[in-house]
Amino acid sequence: MEIYSTEEQQVEAIKSFWKEYGNSIIGGAVIGLAGLFGWNTYQDYQREQAEAASVAFEATIAQAGATEALTAAVDELTLSHSDSAYADLANLMLAKAAADSGDLTQANQRLTEVLGSIDADFKPLVQLRLARVQMAQSDLDGALATLAGISNEAFVAQRDELKGDALKQQGDLQGAREAYLAAQTAGSSSQELQMKLDDLAI
Repeated sequence: MEIYSTEEQQVEAIKSFWKEYGNSIIGGAVIGLAGLFGWNTYQDYQREQAEAASVAFEATIAQAGATEALTAAVDELTLSHSDSAYADLANLMLAKAAADSGDLTQANQRLTEVLGSIDADFKPLVQLRLARVQMAQSDLDGALATLAGISNEAFVAQRDELKGDALKQQGDLQGAREAYLAAQTAGSSSQELQMKLDDLAI
């Protein structure tokens, strides 16, 4: 580094440096501050949206006792906060309420909608629920197609047992037995599964 011997030389060097690079420094500082402000504004917006979605979800839960009111609340939440996980949770809650009340068409519709937006880690759970609804609707081919889309190892045993149930309803007893055995191989040791196997062995 060059050493300046006098204060005058140092001042002149600073002036020269500032003249050459001053605009770039100021511009960079302005851009940096603008970016920081923009990021903070975006973070505030995201936080406000999350809080609003949470409040809307709590209001939706409060309507859980009345199907029509719950449906309207879920639709409003989905419309206002479509990118929020709360919208998926609300639709899952409505799907369960619909299935419990015998409205399998709405349950199917809600679960199908959630499949298109829910996080991949939770998708197999929705697929299992949808397959059960499809089976209750006697759409066994649809249920088997839904189950075929599950590849997550954590859900293989449940998938295969439900597949066995669908095949049994179709009259494919050999296929059902193979699916039940596959569920056992995948780690299921439930007594209910063993009873299904024993029933097919008779």
